[in-house]
Amino acid sequence: MFETLSERLGQAAKNLSGKGRLTDSNIKDTVRQVRLALLEADVALPVVKSFVEHIREQAIGEEVGKSLSPGQAFIKIIHRELVAVLGNETVPIDLRAQPPAVIFLAGLQGAGKTTTAAKLALRLIQKEKKKVMLVSVDIHRPAAILQLETLAGEVGAIHCPSNVDEQPEKIVERALDEARRQHVDVLLVDTAGRLHVDDDMMGEAVRVHTAASPHETLFVVDSMAGQDAVNSAKAFNDALPLTGVILTKADGDAKGGAALSVREVTGKPIRFIGVGEKMDALEVFHPDRMASRILGMGDVLTLVEEIEGKVSKDKAEKLAKKLKKGKGFDLTDLKDQLEQMLNMGGMAAMLEKLPIPGNVNPQALQDSASEQRFRRQIAIINSMTPDERRFPKTINGSRKKRIAKGAGLQIQDVNRLLKQHLQMERMMKKMSKGGMKKMMRGMPPGGLPPDLG
Repeated sequence: MFETLSERLGQAAKNLSGKGRLTDSNIKDTVRQVRLALLEADVALPVVKSFVEHIREQAIGEEVGKSLSPGQAFIKIIHRELVAVLGNETVPIDLRAQPPAVIFLAGLQGAGKTTTAAKLALRLIQKEKKKVMLVSVDIHRPAAILQLETLAGEVGAIHCPSNVDEQPEKIVERALDEARRQHVDVLLVDTAGRLHVDDDMMGEAVRVHTAASPHETLFVVDSMAGQDAVNSAKAFNDALPLTGVILTKADGDAKGGAALSVREVTGKPIRFIGVGEKMDALEVFHPDRMASRILGMGDVLTLVEEIEGKVSKDKAEKLAKKLKKGKGFDLTDLKDQLEQMLNMGGMAAMLEKLPIPGNVNPQALQDSASEQRFRRQIAIINSMTPDERRFPKTINGSRKKRIAKGAGLQIQDVNRLLKQHLQMERMMKKMSKGGMKKMMRGMPPGGLPPDLG
């Protein structure tokens, strides 16, 4: 996420190494590089000008403390300004309304409104324990209505039917009546979009908004849309009383221009950020954490929250008790660990939230721990008998050949998995006997898990 911007801003700060303090002359070239980095990231020009001027004013005359290098001091200034541009504070969804609280999603076609509606519904159901109803007023695309119905079933939300013969305002009025009748807490309204801003779409959005009288009006925007995202944000902000923004497809956005521009252009907080295709891939947007991620400092707090929400505590406790009793870490345990990693988006998603040292290539780590690799390893374990999973040492040459064939892979892949399991088993033994210190000594240089160094 935002790799290009991260790399360019980090490089700009490195150019200040060896300087005793930050002065107008020695930061001139660095500020120019920051300006270019922001422009290349498709950040809106007014935002770039304001951002660069603010960091230049803060940097000149900044004393460099004993614990900070000039580059670090400059990064600190950039971080502070990034947090300000991104909104300073996290603004949660406000559901303090007479049920049903209506959340209205607006945006262009292709921005991901329908998928985002389902993701938001799942979050409200799981995290807020709310009863949620979904309704589509996109009478121009029957497929969008069908898609929302399917997704509602997936996430456990109620779906209010609609069809292309109805007027969008009538659909909303009927959905409100149905929501009240079923004692629904939150009604999510998925609206129609177009490939570009036009008067018809805006007129319809305003009429539906009036009929819905929503508590929250959220603008859904594709973070990879660049300058188009800024233009559409301005148009929707002028037409509707927006209360917030949801950025979608951020996991595929190497630039980050929309994240930095939309907040500034609309003056409305970014509420959520979509980071994948799975229904649970919707994160609360924290300006300070996102600024840290952009600057390569990681986002450990979000990672901890994900682990708490997605890792099975029962399985973890069961494994801990098993190790404590002196029983080995078998291949079924390894499979459980791999599946939980996949559930969290794979190692790549986790590495993005960790502060990676400058001498370690994050891309190389991600390649070595790709989702595809995890799936291959799970396929190998699935090709084994229960006894082979419990007692890996019984797997001889002929068994390896059978396992590899069953998984559609090579014998070398089976050997690699068995070697990885052996390393993890040794690590688990050290952890059960002597705690974290012994486990850390058993890890490769840099503290990375086996097979990822």
